[in-house]
Amino acid sequence: MRTFSPKSADIQRVWYTVDADGAVLGRLASEVARVLRGKHKPIFAPHVDTGDHVIIVNAAKIVMTADKASKKMHYHHSGYPGALTTRTYKDLLEKDPAETIRRSVKGMLPKGPLGRQMLKKLKVYAGPTHPHSAQMPRPLEVDHSVRRTSPANTSR
Repeated sequence: MRTFSPKSADIQRVWYTVDADGAVLGRLASEVARVLRGKHKPIFAPHVDTGDHVIIVNAAKIVMTADKASKKMHYHHSGYPGALTTRTYKDLLEKDPAETIRRSVKGMLPKGPLGRQMLKKLKVYAGPTHPHSAQMPRPLEVDHSVRRTSPANTSR
């Protein structure tokens, strides 16, 4: 039997929408990267972009656990000597929450042209509305990435 390699005609792209209200940044990013990459499909191949489109809304309401928002730093260097700038993730989330999520997902995708192609299928919006209603996106359930404020059942 020969190894199956998906062709462009075999790939059916679906649009998903994710509500990031109360979701943990890393857990949400890993689930979105999985869908963008196409690992949830039986025709997945690591060398072909078989993933779907993902729309993330309410990016401004994302949370980080264990006080990482104030402790974790984001570094950026312009290339000039002494031009290293550092900012906390709390500042990044206040300034541009959509870019924070996009960078987190980008780090979980393959590096190179294939990863950049996959990242183009990600749309992130800080508010609850998006302009992609014509694509009829389906809701993507990521319940395990939503932070619970109180434990469900701790009396065991």
